[in-house]
Order: sequence, then C-alpha cells, then structure tokens
Amino acid sequence: SGLFFCRHVGQRCLWTRLGPSLSVRHVVPMGTAAKEEMAQVWDKNVQSNRPMSPHITIYKWSLPMMMSITHRGTGIALSAGVSLFGMAALILPEQFPYYLEFVKSLSLGPALIYSAKFALAFPLTYHTWNGIRHLMWDMGKGFKIPQVYQSGVLVLVLTLLSSAGLAAM
Repeated sequence: SGLFFCRHVGQRCLWTRLGPSLSVRHVVPMGTAAKEEMAQVWDKNVQSNRPMSPHITIYKWSLPMMMSITHRGTGIALSAGVSLFGMAALILPEQFPYYLEFVKSLSLGPALIYSAKFALAFPLTYHTWNGIRHLMWDMGKGFKIPQVYQSGVLVLVLTLLSSAGLAAM
C-alpha cells in the first residue's frame, strides 16, 4: 500500500506539473519559427541595403592572424601525422627498419631528403615555438601590439633555424 501511495502521489505531481501547460495545440515547431525569424531578419537587411558582414574580404591580413591560422593548421597536421603513423605501425606487415631501408634504397638525392626532413620538422618546430609564445600570453606577458609582432617574428626565425637544424641531422 505504501508503494501504491508513492506511485499515485508521484503521478499526480507529474500531471500537475506537466498537464495543462504541455498541451499539443500550444507547441510550435522550432524549425519553422527559426526559419521565419531568419527570413524576417534577412528581408530587413536587404530592404535597408546592409552589406554582408563580417566577411573574410573585409579584413586586412596581419602577421598575428596568419600565425594563428598556421598554429591551428600545424596542430591538425601533427595530430593527423601521429595518427597515421600509429595506424601504419599497427597495420603494415613489416617493422619500421624495413621501411627505412626501403626509402634509402630509392637513392633519393640529398636535396630531396633534406627538403622532406625540413617539411616534417617545420610543423613540429612552429607549433612548439608558437605554443611557448601562447604560454607567455597565458602568463599575461607580451600583449602590446609591438610585442605581439616582435614575438611573432621571433617564432618564425626560431622555427626556420630549428627546422633547418633538425633537417640537417
């Protein structure tokens, strides 16, 4: 009888909370309302001759903007590279030394080998140096515009030097 009482009280409370306010005739599909709202906003913009904004063409490209995009791109590239390398290690039938010897047997010229090593080192070094720059920003240092540009140039110089050094190894 106690279980029946709890169930009955629970159902009554739920019905009282949800009953009349959850009538189907009051429900409006969200998609329709959102589409109508967007159409009204769009019509208002067209009638008042407002330009489409913001758009990529209105921005003047700057060093910090390009470096931010590159930082995201190198992060994605590094993640994809590590994932592909890991998948290859699991799927391919031979061990890593076999494939290293295979590449050596291709007798590629030193310029091509150096270029490939530089291309592999660049995303790693760029993302590392720019990550250190971001850590400095997290500590509240280097937010003045001249400092942002100076640290950006420093990151680029360090990236090129460290990538060249790693490629030469």
